[in-house]
Amino acid sequence: MAADIRLKESSLPSITDRIVATYVECGGIHHLDHCPLPSREVIIRMIDDLHEVLYPGFSRRQNLHLSNVEYHTGALLVTLHDSLTEQISRALKHDCEAHGTPLIDYEQIGQRKAVQFLETLPDLRRTLADDAQSAVDGDPAAADTTEVVFCYPGLLAITIYRLAHELHKLDIPLIPRMMTEYAHSKTGIDIHPGARIGKRFFIDHGTGVVIGETCDIGQDVKLYQGVTLGALSFPKDDAGNIIKGQKRHPTLKDGVVVYANATILGGDTVVGENTVIGSSVWITSSVAPNMVVTLEKPNLRIKGTGLPGPSSRTA
Repeated sequence: MAADIRLKESSLPSITDRIVATYVECGGIHHLDHCPLPSREVIIRMIDDLHEVLYPGFSRRQNLHLSNVEYHTGALLVTLHDSLTEQISRALKHDCEAHGTPLIDYEQIGQRKAVQFLETLPDLRRTLADDAQSAVDGDPAAADTTEVVFCYPGLLAITIYRLAHELHKLDIPLIPRMMTEYAHSKTGIDIHPGARIGKRFFIDHGTGVVIGETCDIGQDVKLYQGVTLGALSFPKDDAGNIIKGQKRHPTLKDGVVVYANATILGGDTVVGENTVIGSSVWITSSVAPNMVVTLEKPNLRIKGTGLPGPSSRTA
């Protein structure tokens, strides 16, 4: 037993050397000799603080009322301002180093962008109130907005997306994607922060929903679980590299409803106003307004001998 332990201990330096050698060999997947990156732990704490600001009384601090909520919110905003400033500064500095772009005062720029982001929160609360109400209006199982805020993964994913989208609009790298991927891990809903989504947006059930970076979604749109709004193909340049910055994902106009497991692909694909897309439909071209798109009725065959009646039937 002692010999085995000594053997293991003696092999550890060799394993360490071999691992460190890969840091040179595979340089793209380490972050050595660079400035600190944004912290995942701090970003998650920021999301929790922002949730507390947006939905006071629902999260960590209860027994809030109008006489103490101002102090509570103000204290949260001070913490958020400081955390945002540091994390945005880190993200900006890393981005400039990665692309060889000079920047002089990262902290000053980070502080300015932090304030610009916090300025969006009042209007964002109004938008989220409409999103929560759309869940109540669109789901007979939703008793009220309290249940939606407490229990609906769709609203959590939309909340984090809308926060991340504001940071994305401020050209802040890394952090918006870190936020939406955290929401993805918590809810199973994958919304890229670059997508543009209108008011009163509702995702019912939610698991497996994917919304790509260049999606445009209008107002009063409803999606069910398993819906994919994705890219049809990736155009490449003469060297075979993917061309970025083009619209790759579909547009859904106002009032569209997309049922479970439907797939809508392509940057030129537009689904017109008030159109309903049925379950499991695969769409790669535009659909006019006020249409209903469904699959032909499939055959259901049930076989068995344990019960009286026909052994099989077609539905």
